[in-house]
Amino acid sequence: MGKGKSDLAIPLSELEDYGRKLRSIKERLNHTKKMFESYKDDVGSGTVYDALDDFESNWHDGREDITKQIDSLADMSDTVVREFKKLDDDLAKKAKDAVRQEGPQQQPGGGGNKAD
Repeated sequence: MGKGKSDLAIPLSELEDYGRKLRSIKERLNHTKKMFESYKDDVGSGTVYDALDDFESNWHDGREDITKQIDSLADMSDTVVREFKKLDDDLAKKAKDAVRQEGPQQQPGGGGNKAD
């Protein structure tokens, strides 16, 4: 066996954040039309706005596949976090039960410092 650290370490808090960040990206991807519409008056040129509208319409086709993949990644991240927390809780309970079953050790010969 190698001399390196053998413990498995998974940054659960980072995985939780990862799922949230992915869902945030998905939300922003799905709001491009509203964002483009909010800048309509600021753009000035109808040609530019029409180009943005065309982009958004074409982007809609590919966005659906991307959002499905984002959902899958976020769900996988949530599953890893949930399952490792369950495993950690289960191992902690088993360790606590094992220690409890051993109980206090008896001193040989009736042990104790009782005065007779």
